[in-house]
Amino acid sequence: MARTCLAVVLAAGDATRMKSSKSKVLHTVGNLSLIAHVTRAAAVAGVDKLALVVGRDAELVTDAAKAGLEIPVAPVVQTERKGTGHAVLMARDVIREGFDDVVVLYGDAPLINPESLTAAIGERSQGADVVVLGFRAADPTGYGRLIVQDGELLAIREHKEASEDERAIDFCNGGVITFSGPEAVNLLEAISNDNAKGEYYLTDIVEIARARGLKCVAIEAPEEDMMGCNTRAELAEIEQVWQARARHAAMLSGVSMIDPSSVFLSFDTELGNDVVIEPNVWFGPGVRVGAGAVIHAFCHLEGADIGPGAMIGPFARLRPGTELGEKAKVGNFCEIKKARISAGAKVNHLSYIGDANIGKAANIGAGTITCNYDGQNKHLTEIGAGAFIGSNSSLVAPIRIGDGAFVGSGSVVTMDVPDDALAIARARQETKPGRATRLREKIAAIKAMKNKARKEPSQ
Repeated sequence: MARTCLAVVLAAGDATRMKSSKSKVLHTVGNLSLIAHVTRAAAVAGVDKLALVVGRDAELVTDAAKAGLEIPVAPVVQTERKGTGHAVLMARDVIREGFDDVVVLYGDAPLINPESLTAAIGERSQGADVVVLGFRAADPTGYGRLIVQDGELLAIREHKEASEDERAIDFCNGGVITFSGPEAVNLLEAISNDNAKGEYYLTDIVEIARARGLKCVAIEAPEEDMMGCNTRAELAEIEQVWQARARHAAMLSGVSMIDPSSVFLSFDTELGNDVVIEPNVWFGPGVRVGAGAVIHAFCHLEGADIGPGAMIGPFARLRPGTELGEKAKVGNFCEIKKARISAGAKVNHLSYIGDANIGKAANIGAGTITCNYDGQNKHLTEIGAGAFIGSNSSLVAPIRIGDGAFVGSGSVVTMDVPDDALAIARARQETKPGRATRLREKIAAIKAMKNKARKEPSQ
């Protein structure tokens, strides 16, 4: 029979050191909230249910934790802050529903890998009653030390309470603890607040379990898995680690990055095989890039579906709702919003295309804009297959430019253009011979008069 597991996720912190108007766990890494990173890792590790301990912004935190999950989430409110042991005990009613394993996670530690959680839960199935995830620290100062002897965990000793020999230990407490579901509530209720801070420390559960003859062990995970976030500076450090992981995974999957450290990905970025990404590219949420596409330098992409072999940028912005067909091109200094650019179509430079459908192999000249907003509503521009829009044209929506149609450069088009028609909508040019010479002479005379006036003394 399959084992069952409950994850208790602690997410009731006030974010005092973040100096933020919102809960700490609602801040993002890779454009996904810290809490969602944790809950998704738990789901991938095979957890059956989540008990979410919330406080500030309880409803928002719960919604963020649930996003994209298929497992149930039970929020429980912690109104007082009395330590980690007290926080976990807030979920006692959920724990009593009956689970083989209970794992405690932290909503502000988004780098936890599902593999680490799976290893901890697996260790429980091998007979350990309490399993603590630890890490080897280059500088263990300030961390609780894991006191291990003959393969068993004897205690978690806080730095300030550790002896000199214990402080020499580099195996440190990562905070994630897995323990027996049937024993969980009894162990938690036995935690005392008899300490300097008067708080209930979850780490005391090790010595309590051992006193009852239960087996405790510690297993090692990468240090970065355990990174928690208390300040904006730590949030930036976590972002760097997450981005490095995401870039590395992308490159192993067949993506080329010329300067990986300058590329910023989102949690849901999808990159096909043989995609090339030049320096200084930012991927917001909801971007999918097809095989063989090239993203040139200094592009900003969000909510865009980019087809195979497409070319973007440099200096292009794709906003939500953008769809690019196979081998479509969006060039430098272009902005695309809620528009479908069909296969082989080109929007080469200095254009804004919004709320539009561009047909196959159409060519949009430099400086073309779709005038999609009338002050109250957005309107659609349709440009047919093979159409040619001359440079510096304004297309006033709603409007349709037919298949194979031409629009003369500098036109302001306000009416539909039929298939294969030519539209020219600009003032007629007038040429006045010799006028430029007279204009220059007039400008020179005015300049001379001003210079003379400055030199003559006032009367």
